[in-house]
This record gives sequence, C-alpha cells and structure tokens, in this order.
Amino acid sequence: MNALDVTIATIGKAHGLRGEVALILRTDQPEERLAAGTVFPVPAAEGPRELTLATTRVQQGRWYARFEEVADRTAAEALRGLELTLAVDPDLEAEEDPDAWYPSELRGLTVRHVDGRELGTVVDLEHYPAQDLLIVRTPAGSRVMLPFVAELVPEVDTEAGQVLADPPGGLFDAAEASDADGGSDDATTGED
Repeated sequence: MNALDVTIATIGKAHGLRGEVALILRTDQPEERLAAGTVFPVPAAEGPRELTLATTRVQQGRWYARFEEVADRTAAEALRGLELTLAVDPDLEAEEDPDAWYPSELRGLTVRHVDGRELGTVVDLEHYPAQDLLIVRTPAGSRVMLPFVAELVPEVDTEAGQVLADPPGGLFDAAEASDADGGSDDATTGED
C-alpha cells in the first residue's frame, strides 16, 4: 500500500517570545514522530515550505515545540492551526494497534445499525480530547456525530466496507425527524 499523509499534530498558540508553540497531538506515538530533526512539509501559502523540528518538551502534560525556521513569537503565531503531517506506511503501522484506523481508511464506509438498518456513510473522523467522533452522512443528508468508542461502534470491517454501530436511542432518529421537518437540530447533528 502507498504511504498516507497522517496528521501528527496541529500547531496551537505561541508560547513565549522565542518562537515556541503548543502542539495539539493527533498521534499516540509523539516520542517517535516528534523527534528533533523531523521535517514536516508545509503548504507554501502558510509559511516556509517545510518546518524542521528543533526541540520538543512536555510540561504538565502539554507538548511544546520549536522549529529551526521560526525565530520569534510573531512567526510562531502565524503558524497557529497548521497541521503537521508525515507520510506513513499503513502496512508498517498495522501491527501497532489492530483497532486503529486512519480517517482515509474510514471515509466512504457504510454505517449499519446492529439490527441491519443502514444509518449512513462515514464522511470523516474528527479528533477531540475526550474521544474521536465518526462524522456520518445519513441517507437524508444530515450530518451526525457518532462517538467512536467500542460500546457504540463494536466493529469496523474495512474489507467489507462497513462499520457496525449501536448508537444511543434517538441519535440518528432525531436527525431523520429534523430532515422530515425540513429543519436542523443543531444539538443532535452538530451542524452550525
């Protein structure tokens, strides 16, 4: 399989005056993937063409980084929100955790209820501090945020192209009712 671009971290706010930034981790292997000397490609419109990791440190559970190309706070602030990605070979990663997937592996999978009903299609995977969320587009077009935890998503079968889900009562029903009414229930669907 070809290498995938995987988001390792998102750059948060600047920290201090010398160009250090807070990192919002998107990897469970930060020590390996955030080693000094690691080069991250960057879209040209967002700053330098690449960022070379100079140092990292952990303080009270938060990760901070400095890049060789970033000399001061102003340059660091300009990078806020930038995703740091690396090309990763999924075949080499598969042995690490059989219950871990990249968003690109999940997009397009059919989501089926444990009773067999089709609930929709996975359109994305979003990462949050408490848990990851599968973003599911229902057949009616609603966007539902399904917590990606074993209790609610007991099975992911990428070969069969489906995700088995046991969502809490009303999660998908409320989205369907909102579609039937022609409105949007923001609390249920997560749409703005």
